[in-house]
Amino acid sequence: MLRLFLFLSLLTSLYSSTVEDFRWKEGVTYSDFLQAEKLPRKPLLDNLDVDDRRLVEEIRAGVHCNYLKDSKGEIEQVLIPLNDELQIHIYKVKDSYAFEAIPIVSETRTDAFTLKIESNPSIDIKSETGSINLVSIFLTSFGTSLDFTALRKGDDLVMIYEQKYRSGKPFSMPTLKAAMIETNNRPHYIYLNDDDRYYDEKGSQVESFLLARPVKHARISSRFSKRRFHPVLKKWKAHLGMDYAARRGTPVVSAGSGTVIYAARMGSYGKLIKIRHKDGYETRYAHLKSYRNGIRQGKRVKKGQTIGYVGTTGRSTGPHLHFELRKNGRAINPAKRVQLTTKKLKNKEKKAFDKLSNNYNESIALHLKNQTKYVKQKKIDKSCYFNNCTTKKKYVLN
Repeated sequence: MLRLFLFLSLLTSLYSSTVEDFRWKEGVTYSDFLQAEKLPRKPLLDNLDVDDRRLVEEIRAGVHCNYLKDSKGEIEQVLIPLNDELQIHIYKVKDSYAFEAIPIVSETRTDAFTLKIESNPSIDIKSETGSINLVSIFLTSFGTSLDFTALRKGDDLVMIYEQKYRSGKPFSMPTLKAAMIETNNRPHYIYLNDDDRYYDEKGSQVESFLLARPVKHARISSRFSKRRFHPVLKKWKAHLGMDYAARRGTPVVSAGSGTVIYAARMGSYGKLIKIRHKDGYETRYAHLKSYRNGIRQGKRVKKGQTIGYVGTTGRSTGPHLHFELRKNGRAINPAKRVQLTTKKLKNKEKKAFDKLSNNYNESIALHLKNQTKYVKQKKIDKSCYFNNCTTKKKYVLN
């Protein structure tokens, strides 16, 4: 009887509520949002701890969000994605509201398309797919390994990539798995290997402008995670960087050439250095013991140059470097972007890579033969947004 009652309660809620989608507008803060929607500030912002306050600062313009409203148009729930793993969930509790961070329910699909060059990769990919994200991952993954000025009209381009979907819609940045582009009828390939680095058809790594580790020979003590369940606080948190355990005073080097834009204390970061690099990248080095002489705001630094020393300032339980990589203000996984300078695969690694690249080559040849076109996603029934939930709530949005 209890199960039947809960099931009927869920159905009643679903049919009496409506889902509305909205996009987070440029320049709107979380505080602005609460005020505009007449949501109570105290439980949803003022009472948040430091980590949750940092989470709301991660909301980025353009992200697709969802309302769940009752028959009177009053908000019952709100979902605001922070990244491709974690989202803010605001839900009604009696006459007030509560805040929590929860995992995003999504699925990952492998998609592919081919096109013939008419102008250049940026324009043609955008024209074919309407996605600036696909343009970005194509250009970033090939890096400086290919001269795109050698392209000619009619050259083939193939992309095979993974895309996450949330509520049936493309969500977050796709991951390029393999690609081929011709220059004067000569094919050039790139593959994402099992070590999360890109290699060409010969097994040579596509060069990156950032170093792999800002602390030499250091042990990774905590990896980047967009959703990590905190064992003490018993709540979902994001760890938006890589931690490198090392002795106090160990030199910390700049992961890439750039300009120091911050060198001072900052809350739980402790002594912090921020460096701005090209193409919208920024690196952060936290919990430092001290700065190297001359490191200050406005200082130009080179890749590999010592900028400070490992410490345990700020919120830190022991000496280590907390290292972050950001792109246009958004935290991204350093392991997928900060790579060793050119590496050539050998022996067992090369054999495993050859097997992977051959499989991709077969797939690329098949897509070329069929001239696979980019498929735009169809609209879906919004009822699939809903799912059974925890004991806290009768239902949550996916």
